[in-house]
Amino acid sequence: MARNFKDLSERDILALAISLEEEDGRIYADFADALREMYPATAKMFDAMREEESHHRASLIETYRARFGEHIPLIRRQDVKGFVSRKPVWLARPLGINVVRKQAEIMELETRRFYERAQRQTTDAGIRQLLGDLVEAEQKHSALAESLEETQLTPNVRREEEAAHRRLLVLQIVQPGLAGLMDGSVSTLAPVFAAAFATRSSWDAFLVGLAASIGAGISMGFAEALSDDGSLTGRGRPLARGAVCGLITTAGGIGHTLPYLISNFTVATFVAVVVVAIELAVISYIRHRFMDTPFLHAALQVVVGGVLVFLTGIIIGSS
Repeated sequence: MARNFKDLSERDILALAISLEEEDGRIYADFADALREMYPATAKMFDAMREEESHHRASLIETYRARFGEHIPLIRRQDVKGFVSRKPVWLARPLGINVVRKQAEIMELETRRFYERAQRQTTDAGIRQLLGDLVEAEQKHSALAESLEETQLTPNVRREEEAAHRRLLVLQIVQPGLAGLMDGSVSTLAPVFAAAFATRSSWDAFLVGLAASIGAGISMGFAEALSDDGSLTGRGRPLARGAVCGLITTAGGIGHTLPYLISNFTVATFVAVVVVAIELAVISYIRHRFMDTPFLHAALQVVVGGVLVFLTGIIIGSS
């Protein structure tokens, strides 16, 4: 059973503080290890923060031994009510740079507030002095993190790390998403419009489009997830890539399928054509924005392919 913070003795508070400093130090070490290859400057910053946590822990242990002896009871953050549950982001690979920095800020704030509350709860003058010193140490630690960020994360380093972050975003999200959007938006044009012009029924066209979109999403999702495990290419977790690719493939096909919920066939087809034009423009923009393709060149490639598939569906459906 988790204990209330107000029920902790000075001995318990010191033991908990030792546990917190050890946990934070190990998390910072995990951050540094995960970021070292792609973000070496930030990894160096977390190495320094880990060293600071180690010094804090050593001071706490020394004070504890002087007051309460050699045995330090195991009291962890999850054993005390009031602590915020931390998601184990440090276990993820690859690890996002912005997620790490935000998590570090939260950890520092939570530890400082813990010491401030513990200081108010204790009555022993020596313990209060110790906790006050720890509050100052945590404030200095935050200042250290800021100074390290200023000295180590120079504008040039930041630009390099932002470029690396952008490359990861492209590899793990944009590329599978773009492949899905192109497949869903373009490849489903033929069956949707073939069914529409063959039956002249909005509902029949909707059912064919829905089946084609979902089927394409499932197929593309599995194909992307099974293409590689990401260990060598840096493309991230297969399940995440497959989910992104599959969902966006389905969304791309559903976009020009939904207008056929309109019962009037002519109106539904007109709206569907407008949606197709928007989809092709979005694909062109994404290729220009993230794949460094000139917009007119990207638009020409996408529009030509989309129009050919679109005309194929109309010709087959009208024959």
